[in-house]
Amino acid sequence: MVYVPGKLIVQANAAATASNIVAHETLFRFSIVAQLISQVGFIFVALALYELFHDVNRRHASLWVILVAVAIPVGFLNELNSIAAIALARGADFLSIFEKPQREALAMVALNLRSQGIVLAEMLWGLGLVTLALLVYRSRFLPRFLGVWLAVDGSAYVILSLTGILLPQYYERALTYSQPATLGEVAFMLWLVVKGTKPPAPDATTPY
Repeated sequence: MVYVPGKLIVQANAAATASNIVAHETLFRFSIVAQLISQVGFIFVALALYELFHDVNRRHASLWVILVAVAIPVGFLNELNSIAAIALARGADFLSIFEKPQREALAMVALNLRSQGIVLAEMLWGLGLVTLALLVYRSRFLPRFLGVWLAVDGSAYVILSLTGILLPQYYERALTYSQPATLGEVAFMLWLVVKGTKPPAPDATTPY
């Protein structure tokens, strides 16, 4: 999901990008499949984390699931832009009305729209992570530093989304600076995989 766009998409060069997509179409399609699989997997992650945290605060746990439920369709629909880019780059028969440079330019437009779709989704990811951070921080069965890190992580995504919309010329710089913050979700994942967790009995927590 990170490697393929970086390998095939050449910024500000529609012709080279279209050529790369045609030459490595299978690889590009695998990146689409990887995105779709990740969205499906995130459904089960959301449900599992709801079961883990619903006794900590049911409202926050429900809000977490709602934000995920909204973000997932955005991710699915966003991949239509990638599929459109393939059709434009290959030059299907019904696109013969367009000259090759026009099709290449339109393919780049589709890929740029996909990037903007990710920028929009980052707002939902950020708000979801902030909600999850509150649950982790209040859980008592996970270290609070993970909750703080997830809150910083979520805030970084919100800032990235706003930067991409309001100040797109600074987005790449903001993305670079935000990398340490976005490792919060990786730390959270590794903690659950390596250390695991054992929630206390429901009556030992404060549900609201």
